[in-house]
Amino acid sequence: MTQLAKDTGLGRESLYKALSGEGKPRFDSAWKVTHALGLQFRAAALTT
Repeated sequence: MTQLAKDTGLGRESLYKALSGEGKPRFDSAWKVTHALGLQFRAAALTT
């Protein structure tokens, strides 16, 4: 968690709160965590 905090620029305490089962992370926080973990978001149109 310490390294993730450094990589995202977010505080450890903030990360623990945001990533807990009761946390509600902001989109920009989730984006930073995703990027720091080497993942990416993708959007695709729904097909019916």
